[in-house]
Amino acid sequence: MKYLLDVNVLIAGIIATHPHHAKVEAWLEDKSVLVCPLSELGFLRISTNPKALGFTMRDARQLLENFIGINKAKRIPADLNALDSHPKKSEDVTDHYLGDLAARHNLKLATLDSDLSHAAAELIS
Repeated sequence: MKYLLDVNVLIAGIIATHPHHAKVEAWLEDKSVLVCPLSELGFLRISTNPKALGFTMRDARQLLENFIGINKAKRIPADLNALDSHPKKSEDVTDHYLGDLAARHNLKLATLDSDLSHAAAELIS
C-alpha cells in the first residue's frame, strides 16, 4: 500500500520535539509515501507561523525537503477539483480533499486525526 501523508503526519514526522514524532518515525519504516502540494503547503504554513512552530521559511523548506529525501517520498499533483470533494463542514475541507485525492490515486491517507471520517483515511496509532 502507498500512503499520501496528511499535514499532521508531516509535522510530527519532521519536528523531533512533536509528541507523536517517535510514533510516526516508526510507522514510516518500510512505507511507500507520497506528498502533494496541499500537504507540503500545509506544513510550510503551520511550521512558519510564529504562533505555532515559528521556523523561518528557509528552514521549514529545508526540513521538508530533507524529510522527503530521507523517506523517498514521491510527489503527486493536486489534480482533483476542489468542488469534486464534498466535506460536510468547514473544519473538514482540507482533510476531506486529501482523502478524496488519495482515493483518486488508489492510496490511503495516513493521518493522526482520529476524528477524520473518510474511507481512504488510515489512522497512525
